[in-house]
Amino acid sequence: MDHSAIAKKWQAVWAEKKVFVQEPGEKPYYCLEMFPYPSGTMHMGHVRNYSLGDAVARYKRMKGHQVLYPMGFDAFGLPAENAAVQNNFDPADWTEENISTITEQFKLLGMSYDWSRLVVTCRPDYYRWTQWLFIQLYNKGLVYRKKAVVNWDPVDKTVLANEQVIDGRGWRSGAEVEKKEIEQWFIKITAYADELLDAIDGLTGWPERVRTMQKNWIGRSVGAHISFSVNGEEIKVFTTRPDTLFGATYLVIAPEHPLVRSVAQKNSAVADYLSIAAKKSSIERSAADKSGVDTGLRALHPVTKEKIPVWVAEYVLMEYGTGAIMAVPAHDERDFAFAQEHSLPIKQVISSDQDLPFTGEGELMQSGFLDGLSSVRAREAVIELLEKDGVGSHHVQYRLRDWLVSRQRYWGCPIPFVYCDSCGGVPVPESDLPVVLPKDVSFGEGNPLETSNSFIQTTCPKCSKPARRETDTMDTFVDSSWYFFRYTDANNESAPFDKGLVNSWLPVNQYIGGIEHAILHLLYARFFTKATRDLGLHTIDEPFKNLLCQGMVLKDGEKMSKSKGNVVSPLDMIHEFGADAVRTFSLFAGAPEKEYEWSSEGVSGVQRFLHRVSLLCAQREFRSAFSSHDEYILSVTHRTIEQVTEHMDSLRLNLAISDIMVLTNTLSSYGQSAVHQETFSFCVDTLLQLLAPFAPHIAEELWSTRHDSLLASSVWPIADPDKMSLVAEQAFELHASLEEDIQKVIGLSGVTPQQITIFLPSSWKYSFLADLKDAFSQTHNVGEIISSFMQTDLRRYGKEISSLVPRYAKDRSKLPRAILSSEHEAKEVTLFARSLSSRLNVRVVVELEDGSSHPKAKQAMPGKPAIFIE
Repeated sequence: MDHSAIAKKWQAVWAEKKVFVQEPGEKPYYCLEMFPYPSGTMHMGHVRNYSLGDAVARYKRMKGHQVLYPMGFDAFGLPAENAAVQNNFDPADWTEENISTITEQFKLLGMSYDWSRLVVTCRPDYYRWTQWLFIQLYNKGLVYRKKAVVNWDPVDKTVLANEQVIDGRGWRSGAEVEKKEIEQWFIKITAYADELLDAIDGLTGWPERVRTMQKNWIGRSVGAHISFSVNGEEIKVFTTRPDTLFGATYLVIAPEHPLVRSVAQKNSAVADYLSIAAKKSSIERSAADKSGVDTGLRALHPVTKEKIPVWVAEYVLMEYGTGAIMAVPAHDERDFAFAQEHSLPIKQVISSDQDLPFTGEGELMQSGFLDGLSSVRAREAVIELLEKDGVGSHHVQYRLRDWLVSRQRYWGCPIPFVYCDSCGGVPVPESDLPVVLPKDVSFGEGNPLETSNSFIQTTCPKCSKPARRETDTMDTFVDSSWYFFRYTDANNESAPFDKGLVNSWLPVNQYIGGIEHAILHLLYARFFTKATRDLGLHTIDEPFKNLLCQGMVLKDGEKMSKSKGNVVSPLDMIHEFGADAVRTFSLFAGAPEKEYEWSSEGVSGVQRFLHRVSLLCAQREFRSAFSSHDEYILSVTHRTIEQVTEHMDSLRLNLAISDIMVLTNTLSSYGQSAVHQETFSFCVDTLLQLLAPFAPHIAEELWSTRHDSLLASSVWPIADPDKMSLVAEQAFELHASLEEDIQKVIGLSGVTPQQITIFLPSSWKYSFLADLKDAFSQTHNVGEIISSFMQTDLRRYGKEISSLVPRYAKDRSKLPRAILSSEHEAKEVTLFARSLSSRLNVRVVVELEDGSSHPKAKQAMPGKPAIFIE
């Protein structure tokens, strides 16, 4: 079978028939993966991620949903700009070439995207609306510009994120990073802090760890603002434990705190310390929890009126809280370590028999009027006093900070503002959007947009005087914070999207992507959803109903990466094994959210499985009579439909594929002799339908040999409870079990049998096992179960029951799935004995336990007759 030719054939047919182009209807379903950055080629992690989404989308279409399943590219960003610097070509050309390459790879894999909805964030038809939304947020007071302290690379002349500062140096230039205060653009995400936090508990379709990460990032803390006086100036701190105020023995302020500047001019130790801290990222500073210098300042305690020292320490960050903390070393681990390092006083104010620091709650001590109060009551009392004296107040604080979106680079969405000496900062009129990136730029030091006079020089929209265009571009997270809206109306030229279409499609029913985006991207997307809702653009509260964070693909126990030299090329695998085998293995190898080890042998095994499926569609001999074998096959098939459907609905795709493989093996065994045509046809058709989301090309090809319609447009099979019979399955499996056990004994003994005796259990064992199954559904207490049997007519078999119950309790898988009647089991075993005798040309005897003196007979149990070979 030519996998490549088959794939191309059906991809062309699906495209021609527009199978994957759908509009919202009565059952809309929005399936979406986080769109990729077009870095050049895909890796196996991409294959897994997008195969997950494609399987879900194909399944939901077959279930009768109108499925929105689009694709696009998160195409702005620093990698393209770096490539332009290194190779001296346009980032747009580099990006578009990569987009073309990855698109072809997606199509090779047979992804069922609606390509008519393609969204590319670096194209003006998209970023025009990013700019438009930015202006709407500005008009609503959610965008503003202010000075902010940033990591500044003096060589590249650009702002660096904390993660781009390594050992105090710029990640690319290697220059020592400086702290610099410059004008930056911010989006006021904190305006939605409470709603973003409170709504997390309603995201029941999200992984718990992601919800926890979001809560921690927003970080709502309830406590108090407290003011300490320093030479007439105020140092305001925030604390969640105002009850420990009497235990505050010193203050610590951030190196950027306004009070520190004047001190540094007179104190060389402080000045040197500030210089060192300025070269570190926030992450590095946070880890340095014992480093600090005494400023020489003394603060007046607002209650005790004692003067306490003021230290500067790099672990205190200006961007968090007030840039100052009240240190209570007896009741805070970091304060305790700092106090011990610098021989600062430690005062216990909460009674405890535990070693310090004690961070729990309890009864107040050494706290004046608070002594004897509980921590909870003391907090209330302290806040009342602070508010009365005007030196503090109740306060709710957030770890979340407003979103700094300015980037001093070229390859990003231009911020649509101009600066006029008369009018100040003015938004670009909507009619003049998009503000398009210029081509006449020079790459090298600093922001390339600063080198384009044609871009910079403009006129003021208000007064028509000469003005200067903003040269900062937006953080790429802005682009990815609303793309899922654009997909609903990707070709709209008069608005970012239609309100009705967004309300019809959203929220996204299933969102799929990496755990690395669990905080920022998801938080920003949630904010944009709420903010654009309040702009009247739609009525959606949350963007993503269900979230799946897929696990990584490993090779030799490590994450695949070029630096480790362990990358497996998807294209090589597709050419060798076919797209269907690669897709199916990537979904079969493990649960979607778990990491798994890549295995070429595993792909080869899946390829062999798909070949077995194709053999089922070959010509074969049919019979007209319907037998118990057919009843069994139908039952197994309908049960597989039920199981696969349940697995698909819960995204246990690996288990769904496993069930399909088991059904394939069952049908293969069934097809080794003459089969009932109607039964076999139904079962094979069902198998192909169940396989279609995973191996769509081969399934479609095999379906076409049996039907004139498209499998991709067929209806998902429905399990018929009336066709599922555990009794029929148990009867047939009894034959298989006996065959396996007898062949195993013959193989082990190495002798030709003269006679085979099969012992059937006593009739009481049938009712006993049936009652035992019921008992296990009520309790796992072995003693209680045995006791209950001792109160029935079965008590005469008490010795055996006392032995059997613990045995089955230890391994309940040994219980038959269904308990046949003694008559039914005797009939099936007799039929098997006749067949076996004929096939092996040996005498096969069936005996009842009750009428046999053979010691082996007592081992017979329902579903597991005893066997003796001589």
